[in-house]
Amino acid sequence: MTAPNDVFAALVDDGDDLDRLVAGLDDARWALETPAVGWTIAHQVAHLTAVFGMAATAASDPAAFNAMAARLGPNFTANVTVAMAKYLSDPPPVMLARWRSGRADAAKALAEVPGGQLVPWLVRPIPAPVLAMAGMMELFGHGQDIADTVGVSREHTDRIRYLVEFAVRTWDFGYLARGLTPPDARFRFELTAPSGARWALGSPDATEVIAGPAVDLCLLVTRRRHRDDLSLRATGTEADRWLDIAQAYRGPAGPGRAPGQFKAS
Repeated sequence: MTAPNDVFAALVDDGDDLDRLVAGLDDARWALETPAVGWTIAHQVAHLTAVFGMAATAASDPAAFNAMAARLGPNFTANVTVAMAKYLSDPPPVMLARWRSGRADAAKALAEVPGGQLVPWLVRPIPAPVLAMAGMMELFGHGQDIADTVGVSREHTDRIRYLVEFAVRTWDFGYLARGLTPPDARFRFELTAPSGARWALGSPDATEVIAGPAVDLCLLVTRRRHRDDLSLRATGTEADRWLDIAQAYRGPAGPGRAPGQFKAS
């Protein structure tokens, strides 16, 4: 596992990378439709602003977060829509400023949580470093939608390791999102980092194996690419099935991306 304290710096760096991508867009481009049906670039940033605002509250004022969570309805999609609605009326410069403020607050609050203390969250309380990893997952997924919309090829660094660890930690989310019982099978992940380093995660003696580029795994579990357009390989029946349903977030899986929608890696 990577050092917990470094994940907070990685969260800031990932946010800064996406900030550089959206900061130069004119108002018309903020209104462009992204590959997420019904979502413009403004929707993507509004959603990130809402998520980081919730994370900041969860880390700094657990009672306030719990009170807010208690008011949420059973419809996940409706909750997402309500959460970002209050930001969508902002003009892009205001929305950008609110997102910057929110993610700065979240990173600071998460880094200040005492080691070992759990932070309340939407599914269950989790350690602050894990919530930071979840934030990196959000930045990766929504950032990819924005990059695809404006035609930018993203450059990744080995700090993506945190997102890989989150994907391994949440390996069962794809089953749960579809009402399936996670199998007893254990998985091993043999991945190549952006730097070329080799990463091995999961159960060392597992016979169900996922192998390939670490970035491709992140694209898969955020459902920003179809498995057919990635260079991931599965060994074992359950590992092959997992490539069809993998996701690193709770809630509806959504349609994902169609095979051939994007150039294969």
